Amino acid sequence: MMGDWTFFSNYGHVLVCLARDREMRLRDVAVEVGITERAVQKIVRDMQDAGFITVSKQGRCNRYQINRRKTLRHTLESQVTVGKLLALIGKSAGPANERISAVEESVPELEQDTPAPTPEAAPAPAPKPAPVEKPVETAGKDEKKPPPVDSREQGSLF
Repeated sequence: MMGDWTFFSNYGHVLVCLARDREMRLRDVAVEVGITERAVQKIVRDMQDAGFITVSKQGRCNRYQINRRKTLRHTLESQVTVGKLLALIGKSAGPANERISAVEESVPELEQDTPAPTPEAAPAPAPKPAPVEKPVETAGKDEKKPPPVDSREQGSLF
């Protein structure tokens, strides 16, 4: 059974909605994200206090400007800017992608992941030399020979 979880928190979802349409009403953001309008207002206020967004009034409407140079808050993602994250998400967003502001286009392209080398392309490890056995002096003793040493690497995948 698959649970109802997502990779982004409600904060991330609200940020994506406002990045796609900076004139979107918070009521519509709430419907899109699936939370209450009051929760969206709190998230917007938190992001505004932290410097992630700026809210300006134009007539009766609010406009939301995203600070795309701000880095993400968690230490695991602190090297990534909001702009890079939104650029990555915006590429696969479908029709809403057209609404992303032109500011995003000034964000440099994300580096593409280089594919991992295939086992055929990876250089084969150099074989390890067989261990050299020291000659055993036998002074008339009845010694048993040690079992032959297996020189293959144990646990190697290749």
